[in-house]
Amino acid sequence: MTATMPAIPPMTSVTGVPPVAVTSGVERANPASGAEFGNELTRGIDALQQTQASADNLATKAATGSLNDITTYMIAANEASIATSLTTAVRDKAVAAFTSIMNMQM
Repeated sequence: MTATMPAIPPMTSVTGVPPVAVTSGVERANPASGAEFGNELTRGIDALQQTQASADNLATKAATGSLNDITTYMIAANEASIATSLTTAVRDKAVAAFTSIMNMQM
């Protein structure tokens, strides 16, 4: 005995989708934006150091037995690991982009 499956009904047309807006060309970069980019990088590295310091502090507390909830350390250690991995990946991409630009022929 085989069961027959009902036919799939055809799709109805999609309505109500707004058209894609066309934007103007690329805007000229603000010379001060380089300093802002550098400030953002500095803040990101400072946040990474703070995350790692917090994980190190919790690791010390866990090792000495003064930490009540070990999951707090586990979460902090994972956050520090992920943040370090992300920072390393961004650095690698930046170095690759710089190398690519430097290898361009004029």
